[in-house]
Amino acid sequence: MKSILVIDDDRSICETLQITFTEKGYYVSTAVDSEEGLAQVKNENPDVVILDIRMPKMDGLTLLEKIKEINENISVVIITAYDDMRTTIRAMQLGAYEYIRKPIDLDEIECTIQRALENLDLNRRMNTLLKEISQEYELNNIIGQSKSMREIFKTIGSSSTSRVTVLIRGESGTGKELIAKAIHYNSMSRKQPFVAVNCTAIPETLFESELFGHEKGAFTGAVATKKGKCELAERGTLFFDEIGDISLNIQAKLLRVLQEKKYERVGGTQTLTSEARIVTATNKDLEHMIQQEQFREDLYYRLKVIEIYVPPLRERREDIPLLVEFLLDKINIEFDRNVRKVAPDVMDFLVNQPWKGNVRELENVLRRAVIMAKSDVLLMEYLPSSEDKEPRIVSERLRTLAEMEKEYIAKILTYTNNNKKKTCELLDISRPTLDRKIKKYGLSV
Repeated sequence: MKSILVIDDDRSICETLQITFTEKGYYVSTAVDSEEGLAQVKNENPDVVILDIRMPKMDGLTLLEKIKEINENISVVIITAYDDMRTTIRAMQLGAYEYIRKPIDLDEIECTIQRALENLDLNRRMNTLLKEISQEYELNNIIGQSKSMREIFKTIGSSSTSRVTVLIRGESGTGKELIAKAIHYNSMSRKQPFVAVNCTAIPETLFESELFGHEKGAFTGAVATKKGKCELAERGTLFFDEIGDISLNIQAKLLRVLQEKKYERVGGTQTLTSEARIVTATNKDLEHMIQQEQFREDLYYRLKVIEIYVPPLRERREDIPLLVEFLLDKINIEFDRNVRKVAPDVMDFLVNQPWKGNVRELENVLRRAVIMAKSDVLLMEYLPSSEDKEPRIVSERLRTLAEMEKEYIAKILTYTNNNKKKTCELLDISRPTLDRKIKKYGLSV
């Protein structure tokens, strides 16, 4: 008879699960505090432990570690009403089999227990979540409570304990690079470099040199030996953003790095070894590209040992209010503003937008709205598109695009006290472009 141990300081949950699983033929015991539960693990050696996170004396994550020290093959199912990314990732890294939110769905937990028992011999040991995490890419920077995002958090926790390749898929602006950095900064290699390669921005003629480096005199302009991205990454993470944009020639050379861990600098004869972990991202349909012979099938399977799909905002609208709150905090700090409240009609508007640019587009809209806001409340009039939601006939003269651009640039310059660097950041344009427009419109700076 398979045995289950329920450890939860809520006696009603213990009794409910004991009755439910006893009727289904399991031997079920319970414990209402951590120390009692740990003693029963030692004495009974159960097949599955159902464990609450928040308990007196010893928290569930600490108890999870102790259970795995006693018997690493025990499947531990975490249940909690406190569902956050950091706890989810830590639980998965410490070896939890599954992570389930309260209130408990009995059908869901029964299916989970069945899967756990079917995989009883599977080694679920994972490393402890490292305490020191890069502040810039702290786990809390990835926001979401939707089911799809919770699955991503679990996968980050699982994949960060190994060095296998990870393919991150999703539309532009969904935060694929942020996911890659979360994997890196929660891995044992977090003190090693994270090196990003923008596959779209590097011309094919320079790609090999950027990736592998070159020797002095290898080509015109090679005035000194240069290390490539592979070498700079050392034993850290080499992240290829938009991997679908690299040529077949570069694909073949990248495949060699994956298979043999070997490469040479351009113009060099010495064979170097790459010890970096490779994580890639794309918004393209790689399977279709394989059919069109635009992407190597052997490379594709090498890259997707673990695959993460990051859904667009329109598929997780329930996360938008959380994102708005998080982004407003970030923008307020950046621009020393205090726009903390969002009018209900504004939030409804934001939740129901298609957001083709996803989180990046949402952040840009909020950034401009905060700049235009005249109080601590975000109103519809501050949103760039709010005036054009519904077509209407106007009697006043329609302004030209140039007139609107001139007015908007003037407002931003006024807001930044004619700080051109800050103005360029807000307008997302280069300094030369700003200077040309200032001259064109006769703006005083």
